[in-house]
Amino acid sequence: MSQNSLKLLYKIGQISNEEPINKTSLNQILRTISENLNIKTLFINTFIENFTQEISYSANKKKYSVGTNLMQKVFEEGEAILIDNIAKKKVFPSCNEEDKIIFFCIPLVSSKKKIGTLSGYKDFDINSDFKQLSETLFIVASIISRFVLSFKNFEARQKKLFKENKTLKDALKTKFNFSNIVGKSNKMREVFQMISQVAGSSATVLIRGESGTGKELVASSIHYNSLRTKNPFVRINCASLPESLIESEFFGHEKGAFTSAISQKKGKFELANKGTIFLDEIGSINLNIQAKLLRVLQEKEIVRVGGNKTIKVDVRIIAATNKNLEEAIKQGSFREDLYYRLNVFPIYLPKLSERKTDILLLADYFLGKYGKENKKNINRFSSSAIDAFMLYHWPGNVRELENCIERATIVCDGNVIHSYHLPPTIRIEKVDNKEGKSKKTFSKAVLFLEKEMIIDALHNTKGKINLAADMLGLTKRKMAYRLKRHGINYKDFRLK
Repeated sequence: MSQNSLKLLYKIGQISNEEPINKTSLNQILRTISENLNIKTLFINTFIENFTQEISYSANKKKYSVGTNLMQKVFEEGEAILIDNIAKKKVFPSCNEEDKIIFFCIPLVSSKKKIGTLSGYKDFDINSDFKQLSETLFIVASIISRFVLSFKNFEARQKKLFKENKTLKDALKTKFNFSNIVGKSNKMREVFQMISQVAGSSATVLIRGESGTGKELVASSIHYNSLRTKNPFVRINCASLPESLIESEFFGHEKGAFTSAISQKKGKFELANKGTIFLDEIGSINLNIQAKLLRVLQEKEIVRVGGNKTIKVDVRIIAATNKNLEEAIKQGSFREDLYYRLNVFPIYLPKLSERKTDILLLADYFLGKYGKENKKNINRFSSSAIDAFMLYHWPGNVRELENCIERATIVCDGNVIHSYHLPPTIRIEKVDNKEGKSKKTFSKAVLFLEKEMIIDALHNTKGKINLAADMLGLTKRKMAYRLKRHGINYKDFRLK
């Protein structure tokens, strides 16, 4: 093999090592072959099912119509064609007698799989070594065969990833459609209306509400129903980041900006470019970061930590907080100018105790979700469980209700969730009547405990009254009386 041929193979190897095998790198390989072997025009044609490609490179102003019939024949028969003068053979209709051109078409085969062909033509040179050229082309074709097969696999993976990405985005859009947020109370209807009004704009949104009310769900719904839905949605919990790292997380850093900055890093604002960034617990960031965040809102630009280059960003900001920002402004812990920049379109999420009519809707939704997750066939809540839900004040809001239903689903071994499946704090009945509060609270608590003990005994004995009465130390007559007083039907427990 000649020195030029070895150099060519080395250059092809370099290209394959430096870049992934795709259409661009294959085109670059053809260009390298052209420059090193003085072949003016080159084609790679693939004839695999669902993968028909033509990759070409030409440094020649005059082009000949080769057509795919000849290449298809070489592909099918697996026999190369090497013609030292196409004018004699009259291969191309557009070829004149004075055109002295060398033409070749070599099958591309990898692991005994037919892939396609490598073909091309160059000016005839009486001094050129046709045999040496043939040997080099066959070696190059065998290398390209493997590259084309890698390209095919790369294209298949890309299509699969694209399809999966599209499916995931469609699923996210469906999941976070604001109409899927559970709630029919008047307060939630107001929230839905505000989401529908602001989603189509690029306005900055400030979501207010206690922890566990669903602020992140609302932020996701706004993004996935906006014009930015195909672009990134980046979430940051500001309260979870230490002060020393929050600036780097927001704006990125340059290599060597601080001790552990061993390489350049893009910040969340850069990653969210053209999309939306959700800043949860915005009230927890310090005044220094607040000033830099204000610049992003005003100038739409950032500077990485340790850098001096200004980077333009197009990011929609949705912020959320459970803090009283007006009080924080008075105390000097939150900038007033930043507050007004964020508070363009405020959305207030009500506490769960302010939307009592949604409690059972949410409970049913979570029952379906966690019943499916835990492979449980649970149909409903008992009246005692429903009473407990409605009497409890839910300081942890929707998140606490979700956790409660998940726990109940795990411990329940029947098809009905009873109050004894709920956490102890939720089972305690609350009485707000101020007159005779101590007496009523005590008497109702006793009755409630009695009912729970009877239900628990029936549950453990599968509705057998005699066994349940013995367990509680009651006669059959007293047991029947208490069942009647509490409206308990022992047959319900036999169905389990």
